[in-house]
Amino acid sequence: MRKVIISICLVLFAAVASAQLNISGKYLSLEKKHGVRVIILDSITSQSKIEYSGTNVKYFKYNDPTATFLLPPDDATGYIIEVNGINTDTIFVIDYSKFRPIFTSFDAEFNPSNQCSNVNLLLTGKIPALKYLTPSGIPYLLNRDFTVKYNTMKFVEKWNTIDTTEVNTLPSIPLVSHKISLKSPLCDTYFTLVGDQYAKELEKLDSIKSPLYSAVAVKCYPTFTVEKREEKNEKERPFTTTQEKYSAPLSCQFLSNANEPVAKFYKWRIYKDKQLLIPRTDKDHRYTFTEAGDYEVKITVSNAALCSDSNSISIKISESSLQVPNVFTPNGDGQNDEFRVAYKSIISFEAWVYNRWGRKVFYWNDPQKGWDGNINGKKATPGPYFYVIKAIGSDGLKYLKKGDINLLRGVQK
Repeated sequence: MRKVIISICLVLFAAVASAQLNISGKYLSLEKKHGVRVIILDSITSQSKIEYSGTNVKYFKYNDPTATFLLPPDDATGYIIEVNGINTDTIFVIDYSKFRPIFTSFDAEFNPSNQCSNVNLLLTGKIPALKYLTPSGIPYLLNRDFTVKYNTMKFVEKWNTIDTTEVNTLPSIPLVSHKISLKSPLCDTYFTLVGDQYAKELEKLDSIKSPLYSAVAVKCYPTFTVEKREEKNEKERPFTTTQEKYSAPLSCQFLSNANEPVAKFYKWRIYKDKQLLIPRTDKDHRYTFTEAGDYEVKITVSNAALCSDSNSISIKISESSLQVPNVFTPNGDGQNDEFRVAYKSIISFEAWVYNRWGRKVFYWNDPQKGWDGNINGKKATPGPYFYVIKAIGSDGLKYLKKGDINLLRGVQK
């Protein structure tokens, strides 16, 4: 008995496998839904043909016991395919040319409740229903997904105009006034409605274009640059815009990076430890941080339509520190060749070096620099020297350091 069942199954499989679907003419969709293979043809003509290869293939219309051949098939008609007396497939044929959308108008309006975020597209026209049936007569509607094409702007290091598409499923009914809601573009643009996912396969797309839309939405992506300092004796020196902390003074150039010309008005606010320091109304501006603390640099951009956008940058300025070495070796080997302090966030600095008789031999006021061991262009005598350093930190600390610095030359390079 088991062998008989297996043999029957193999016969059924062979019958199904031997039936190959062939379609003559341009078809836009071939998808199976609810057990029915829905075939959408560009149009049904005398050249259209849907057939299954194989022996003893018959085609029956739903609820019609008379065998027919699909040469050509009928529009909006379902067929049951029989191969060697076995039902192998169910298809439903649709002539798309009879179901094209007809658009009469397409325009944009501001969303009254939130014009700065969304725009409404008003569409009128007619979208005939694409419908198929199962053999039992149950009707189903196919979704008709229409694409809206338009331009907007995107910021990645700089603003660029980009082509944008958004897919919307519209009902298959006569349209009195249908609204499509989209995120507001950041530049003036036209909206083009292209229909539908089946028409996209055609050489000539069904579409309708709106009048020019004037953008109102604004966006800003503030960035900043720092004045770099290269000398390595400064800890947390300004070097990149991704540092966790910065040594003061920190001079920054802030850029609003708003979508011009839609954005027209600018308001900068700088907060230190959540307390407002200064407001500014320039498009871009420069500021130097000299005090330790946590800062928030906030920008708000707006336009005449009162649309606005805000963004911020966080910056941390380090507390100060100052350390003085007790020896340096100006022998030209590139290591410890100058008498320099190790520091961070020093905003005021003066240093003096004296010889053993109290005579000043060097003075400097930039903590990034130091004494190279020369006096009036000549090499200073090795041995101890006396220094005095006065400094003020970003946190208000005052430094007064005095002590000996030993000059050792060793092997000359």
